[in-house]
Amino acid sequence: MTNPLPAEALEQRAAEQRRRLHDSVAELRSAVRERLDVKRTAREHFWPVASVVSLAMLLLGYGMASIFSGD
Repeated sequence: MTNPLPAEALEQRAAEQRRRLHDSVAELRSAVRERLDVKRTAREHFWPVASVVSLAMLLLGYGMASIFSGD
């Protein structure tokens, strides 16, 4: 059984597939790095996070005050 494609063509296809795979991995890495950028995410969502934290601290303070006030 002989292979209808010459060795050079197979090598070129393999090289192209490796290049595409490398590009896909590089793109995935940059996307993950961008998604996990804590500073950028904190800047983008500062006010909603600050609001939730403020509300949580208000409720915690109210709860602690009721414990120590004896009501």
